[in-house]
Amino acid sequence: MLGRALAGRYKDPVLHPEEALFDARRRVAPVPACDHYAGSETFIRKALRLQAEQQGRFDVTLDLEDGAPAGDELGHAHMVVELLNSPENAHDRAGVRIHDPSHACWQQDVDVVLKGAGGRLAHITIPKVVSARQVSQMITYVQNASAFAGLEREIPIHVLVETHGAVGDARKIAALPCMRGLDFGLMDYVSAHQGALHASTMRSPGQFDHAVLRHAKTIVATSALGSGLVPVHNVTIDLDDPEQAYRDARRARDEFGYLRMWSIHPSQIEPILRAFTPDDDELNSVAEILLAAQRVEWAPLRHEGRLHDRASYRYCWHVLQRGRMSGAEVPAAARLAFFDGRD
Repeated sequence: MLGRALAGRYKDPVLHPEEALFDARRRVAPVPACDHYAGSETFIRKALRLQAEQQGRFDVTLDLEDGAPAGDELGHAHMVVELLNSPENAHDRAGVRIHDPSHACWQQDVDVVLKGAGGRLAHITIPKVVSARQVSQMITYVQNASAFAGLEREIPIHVLVETHGAVGDARKIAALPCMRGLDFGLMDYVSAHQGALHASTMRSPGQFDHAVLRHAKTIVATSALGSGLVPVHNVTIDLDDPEQAYRDARRARDEFGYLRMWSIHPSQIEPILRAFTPDDDELNSVAEILLAAQRVEWAPLRHEGRLHDRASYRYCWHVLQRGRMSGAEVPAAARLAFFDGRD
């Protein structure tokens, strides 16, 4: 009797969504919705300044592949290490794209960056892979180089899916260790078809409407999400109209489930972030549902005539996290209940 009375009087602390809604299965981590690519020192410094001004709302990838001057790949890698270690990298949200596995410098890229700035590296992106086996070998090399450099952390890996082999092996690639994202590479994938796809499919609306590309985009997105990775959409090549990046990002999000997109010009960053950010009405709605669910200890409830349970609570939590990561204003009550004191 006493035990029963005490149990009714002293309840367990209110459970946070992270504790109440998820098990040990791998799931997509909340990350900034824009990954901005910069190659030259001038553009990298500009990108890092803008990232600092916007409080880390987007990631930056420092390009060791296309950004490196031919013949001075080593010097370029050392410059990138210097910038990664500088105060300009204020949020430690900068990664690198290394050379592709057929290039003689890819191992050098890994060695230099991990030895010089591995503790501050957000991710490594591997381009132009052709199979899961090849990716696995490269990840093993990164792991060994990390250990040799004395790093006590796992380096997140993004793989750029832009070949027939990579699309065919997308699910196997996504299941490999250290993986955090699958990035679709539109232009190289179109080029790999050797003229069978018209040049118009490298831009909108062709990139979304052509059956071959819809199929590939779907495979990349579902493979990523099925393994708890972030699906990352390809660039918008129209640099004169930043709103085209917004339209492309919205289609990628709404039609295919992508959660992040590349930017190749500073003017594209804000439109991409805006496209992936939930609007105020959606944020208010999911916040109300989560707060009500927490009050009933995450049991099913009725909200505005609809039944909600843990499945819809998980959806609401992902939306709320995505909005906060993008810099949206989270309702005060939800911010206090779910975020304050947990950063």
